[in-house]
Amino acid sequence: MTDQWLYVGKIVNTQGIKGEVRVVSSTDFPEERYAKGAILYMRDMKSGAYEPLKVRTHRRHKQFDCLTFEGHNSINDVEKYKGSTLFITKEQLSELAQGDFYYHEIIGSKVVTDTDRLLGKVREILSPGANDVWVVDTGKKDILIPYINDVVKHVDVAEKKVTVHLIPGLIDDED
Repeated sequence: MTDQWLYVGKIVNTQGIKGEVRVVSSTDFPEERYAKGAILYMRDMKSGAYEPLKVRTHRRHKQFDCLTFEGHNSINDVEKYKGSTLFITKEQLSELAQGDFYYHEIIGSKVVTDTDRLLGKVREILSPGANDVWVVDTGKKDILIPYINDVVKHVDVAEKKVTVHLIPGLIDDED
């Protein structure tokens, strides 16, 4: 099939007795990933094999995405999935509009200033609220870059390079 698996979330517990699981989600598009009929791949923790699961239902509950899968109608059917991770294949990704990108395309990108100073690499992306925050690993102290037009000036997915403009107070220049 494919060797490119993209992490979607982790099954952290069961929910009720009718085969529902709680997922801590890590996807940009839960409405698409967890749509009725969508295929997710559960990675078996022991064998490393990927088991396809077809989404039957999805709902939000507190900070969780709660899912049921076709053919898994009781807690006994899904108890074994606790702690398992969910993936999709790269082929399942939708085309994005020009200038949009997926998290996995940004993570690992080199971050430079508009004065050509290397800051580090994007280690992770946080979604705390109004805008995403990119965590840049400098090798010393992490820098938090808000994903806003005033700061992120250019993203080159092909080159894995992000150009930023450092506004006053954004980072401590303690070098």
